[in-house]
Amino acid sequence: MKKIFTLLSVILTLSITAQTQIQNGGFEQWDNPTASNAEPVGFNSNKTGSSTAQIGPQTCFRDGTVVHSGTYSVRVESVTVPIIGTVVNGNVTTGVVNAPTTNKADGYIATVNYSSASDIRRMPFTGRPDSIVGWYRYTQGGAAERGKVVAFLHVGNYYDPEAATSHHPDSSANKIATALFLTPVSNVGTWTRFSIPFTYFDGRTPAYIMINATSSNDQLTNVAGSKLWLDDLEVVYAPTTGVNESTSQKQNAKVYCYDKTVYIDFLIRNEEQTNITIYDVTGKMVSAQKISNSKLNTINVSNLTSGMYLYQISGNNFQKSGKFFVE
Repeated sequence: MKKIFTLLSVILTLSITAQTQIQNGGFEQWDNPTASNAEPVGFNSNKTGSSTAQIGPQTCFRDGTVVHSGTYSVRVESVTVPIIGTVVNGNVTTGVVNAPTTNKADGYIATVNYSSASDIRRMPFTGRPDSIVGWYRYTQGGAAERGKVVAFLHVGNYYDPEAATSHHPDSSANKIATALFLTPVSNVGTWTRFSIPFTYFDGRTPAYIMINATSSNDQLTNVAGSKLWLDDLEVVYAPTTGVNESTSQKQNAKVYCYDKTVYIDFLIRNEEQTNITIYDVTGKMVSAQKISNSKLNTINVSNLTSGMYLYQISGNNFQKSGKFFVE
């Protein structure tokens, strides 16, 4: 059944000009809050997904106990389907969870319901923000598990993943910008802020935003019990578009690429170790390793094809994201 977005107003910033914000980013408004298909207003889960997706167990929950601010947060949890043993990834999205078949590899999220083409779900959004920020907690169901939040600014319909399959067309032409956050590969037991810049691919004005969150970055995971809590999602605008790092981030580390080598230099050096993960523009991880905060680090990326890549550095009370180009 098509969900109706009842929260139609957008939040005004303190600037003179109104700027588009995420609707219900604090997850305070809920549809059917005590039912098995409870979902935040403006967001959806597998319980209101395509006909096959709805067969799965509830994976999206209103949490009134683990809260960053206000009364509720959203919790998504990977759950085992009784009898058959398949694990359904915890999910919440502004789009539709589509399961064309019972094969998990065929699943995708879109603005269109696979089993009902007239069911279109798109959150209006016309801004060009600098970054998306929010607060999260995470519990691993297994040692390799990590959660994910990804946002796409787009026009028309959009599909995640965007590449064409036998079940949907290629939507890459509709993408304007993307922002990707992955939790550390560990438990995060206290509310922690994340801030991820949008990477823009052209100068168009978006019409919509798609936000997808899951308790397991691995679509094919067979591990149950991973839990991701989210609260207070919002976007941040800077005076100019593009990637803008805060003063504290700039003071902590410099990241640049030259001659097939990525350099990471910590300006405030100590004896800690930090993780750096590198992704291509589709969100696929291409490198992950530990680096030392006490020296200039180098990573050989001669195996990567030319183009733009995204990086995420995670340390104790420190996180930095950005992009670089391999020539």
